[in-house]
Amino acid sequence: MLFKNEFGNDFDLGFNLNDYPYLKDKSWHNDVSPSFYFSIGSQYYVLWVDHAAPAEREDSNSRYLIQGATNESNETHPEIYSSDGDIIFESELFEDIRTFLESLTCQQGHTVS
Repeated sequence: MLFKNEFGNDFDLGFNLNDYPYLKDKSWHNDVSPSFYFSIGSQYYVLWVDHAAPAEREDSNSRYLIQGATNESNETHPEIYSSDGDIIFESELFEDIRTFLESLTCQQGHTVS
């Protein structure tokens, strides 16, 4: 898993990544935390996952944050970048993120991929 290579084997996401196969790891060591992209229909999003302990976070955001994103390449070789400051949803609890994702898919009539 890319996020473990970039942020260490001990980094705790707070959820089992295998339960969410649509979350594609795009973590990079120059980012402040692991990140995963997904799409609903043609819209891309990035989920950022920060440390569980607020004192270990570089930013003052919540542990989980979803931003709108764009694919600057194509579907075969995606290059996903989160929009500047376009925070869609944030929470300390992954359960809130899961509920938010379910509501997004219902509103847009698409499944998460």
